[in-house]
Amino acid sequence: MDYEALIVAAAEAAVAFRSSPDCEAGDVGAALVTGDGMMFTGCSVDCKCGIGFCAEHSAVAEMLKTRRSRVRAVVAVNGNRTILPPCGRCRELLYQVDPANMDTDVILAPDRVVKLRDLLPYPWQPTHKPG
Repeated sequence: MDYEALIVAAAEAAVAFRSSPDCEAGDVGAALVTGDGMMFTGCSVDCKCGIGFCAEHSAVAEMLKTRRSRVRAVVAVNGNRTILPPCGRCRELLYQVDPANMDTDVILAPDRVVKLRDLLPYPWQPTHKPG
């Protein structure tokens, strides 16, 4: 997997603009590659009323439209091309769309990659049923 290409794609999605006085988009871009090698990108959306979502959510939504759920690798980048670790909400989303995503490579720096399980070691769902 060429992580640099994923970082570049995320940076290309991080093009900030104001769509209205109440909405900014594109402060952060994300890119992910699926288990079968398809790449999807997304951008963040921030509205003054508090509604919005992270770039990773946008990329996951694009992926889900194609009936894919397994993410091989993911990265988020701001407009300065600084790599950002996924927030807790994004970590949980990746896990919940497909529990196998605990093995997703999360790019934290060009030379640092960790598994999602390292960032989300204790899923909130019980691992076994009582009794």
